[in-house]
Amino acid sequence: MPNESQAWEQVNKAFSKQSPHFDSDDFVNPVLQHWRTRIYQHVDRFIHPNSKILELNAGTGIDAIRFAQSGHQVHATDLSDGMISTLKTKIAGQSLQNKITIQQVSFEELNKVDGTFDYVFSNFGGLNCSADLDKVTKYLRQLLNKNGIVTWVIMPRITPWEWLWVFRGKPGSAFRRFRKNGAAAHLEGEIFMTYYYSVAEIRKSLSQEFQIIKTEGLGFFSPPPAALNFVKKFPGISSFLEKLDCTTGKLFPFNRWGDHVIVTFSLRDRAS
Repeated sequence: MPNESQAWEQVNKAFSKQSPHFDSDDFVNPVLQHWRTRIYQHVDRFIHPNSKILELNAGTGIDAIRFAQSGHQVHATDLSDGMISTLKTKIAGQSLQNKITIQQVSFEELNKVDGTFDYVFSNFGGLNCSADLDKVTKYLRQLLNKNGIVTWVIMPRITPWEWLWVFRGKPGSAFRRFRKNGAAAHLEGEIFMTYYYSVAEIRKSLSQEFQIIKTEGLGFFSPPPAALNFVKKFPGISSFLEKLDCTTGKLFPFNRWGDHVIVTFSLRDRAS
């Protein structure tokens, strides 16, 4: 079992190897594109114009660039050498250096981030690399301005699409999200641990100063990004299931379940 430093180095290697083709993989996946639209619609309900955003696990900057082009200032952070390198190249290529700043840092070391922010954002399960969300939330309060808001898109425990692995004789894969000590993820020939969190577990990681104000499920009924072959083979069914998700994903209990869940929380002194 690797120690903490070795574990993060495995994460770094995996995502650095993925960085050269991350964008091309993302842009050809209709599920990811649709989910990004839903995530942006969710964030746009809460974010104010000209906000200062701290992005965790910013990756190649797909979201950072979108926020910058919408008029916001973004401080993009990531652990991966490869992601940071790609992000710098993209920002320079689009002349966004005055809108996006970059820092290579883990989201478990947010005490190394200077300044305060109106919004903290983390997309598509980056935080699932953390074995202890308390290490992430520990410094949130000091990083947020008054009325600050946080949105995480994180992988929860309950996701019926993965349960279908039972019918392929792989119960371990089907129920991996329920493992207390995490599950091994395989990416670009590297192996690292991932950890899954229910909305209740996310709430528990927050101090009493925070309150969850909105949750929305992604991919409870509809196929997840990994089921791209199903989407291509059954586009009509996939479209119907996605529309069903758009409706039910905002309703209890489906707003807590799915392949990913959007969780937005704020300081309690914010009028909800």
